[in-house]
Amino acid sequence: MTLCGRILIVGSNGQVGRELQRSFAGIGELLCYDLHNVNIADEQQVRSMIRDTQPDLILNAAAYTAVDRAESEPEIAMAINATAPRVLAEEAKQRNVLLVHYSTDYIFDGTKREPWVESDSPNPLNVYGVTKLAGEQAVEQVGGKYLIFRTSWVYGPHGNNFLFSMLRLARERDQLSIVDDQVGAPTTSIELADATRSAVERVLSGQCGAEEQWAGLYHMTCAGSTSWFGFAREIFARTAAITHGKVPALTPIATPDYPTPAKRPLYSVLSNAKLKDTFGIELPRWQSALDATVLQLK
Repeated sequence: MTLCGRILIVGSNGQVGRELQRSFAGIGELLCYDLHNVNIADEQQVRSMIRDTQPDLILNAAAYTAVDRAESEPEIAMAINATAPRVLAEEAKQRNVLLVHYSTDYIFDGTKREPWVESDSPNPLNVYGVTKLAGEQAVEQVGGKYLIFRTSWVYGPHGNNFLFSMLRLARERDQLSIVDDQVGAPTTSIELADATRSAVERVLSGQCGAEEQWAGLYHMTCAGSTSWFGFAREIFARTAAITHGKVPALTPIATPDYPTPAKRPLYSVLSNAKLKDTFGIELPRWQSALDATVLQLK
C-alpha cells in the first residue's frame, strides 16, 4: 500500500531512524539520509537534501543526543537540534508536506510531581534541553503541516542507549550504583516508530480532519514511570540469558552522588492524554515494551 509517496527519513541510522525504516516499510518509497550522506549541521546541505529528494513526508529522527557533551559543544548541538529542524520545517511548508519531528522530556525542569502536559511552561536545565526546545519553537514558528512528538528515555534493540549500557556493565562489573531519584518513562524506539506511523496514517487519510485540528505538539511515551534504578532492575530481571546469568548487585543512589556535566530533571514523566484524545493512540506500559525489546535481543 502506498499512502505516503516518497518518505524521507533524516537520521535513518539512529535508534529511532532504524525503527522508522521498519515501521514505514511498504507504505511509501523510503529515502534514508544520515551522517554518511548529509551533514545535518550544515543548513545548505539540509536544504539541498529536501530539494534533491522532493519528499512527500519528512520524518526527522536526527538529533544531537549526547546530553553531557552538549555542555561543551553548544554550537553543534544548536545547529543539529534547532537550526536543522527550522530548515526542514521551512522546506516542508514550501512543499506543503507533513514534517514529523521529535523532542524530549528534558525541556522541563522536573519540579512538578505529576505528569507534564503540553501546555506546561518549559524550563530546561541543560544545553541539550535548551537546543531541543529551540527546535520545537522553530518548527512551531514556521507552521504548516507538522507533528512534534516529545518523548523520553528512548532505548531499543539498536544504537547506544541505557539498555545496552547496562548489558555492557554487567559483563564488566559485579556492582553498579544507579540513580534512583530521577523519574521518567522509558520508551522504546519500536513503540515510538509504530505510534508515529499510526498518527501519520490517520492524518494523511483524513481521519483527523483539517490541518488546524491536528497540527502541533504531542507527548508520546510508554505508559507508567520508574527511576533509572528501577529501569536497571527490570532490565536485569529479563536478561539473564543474555548476560549468561551474570547480574551485578545494584545500589540505589541520589543524583548528587553521581555528578554529571549536565543537570537532569528529577521528574520528567509526560502525560499522553492529548495524543490519545486526538489520534486514539496509546503506547503500552514501559514494562511490556521492555519485554518485547529484550525478546528481540534474545
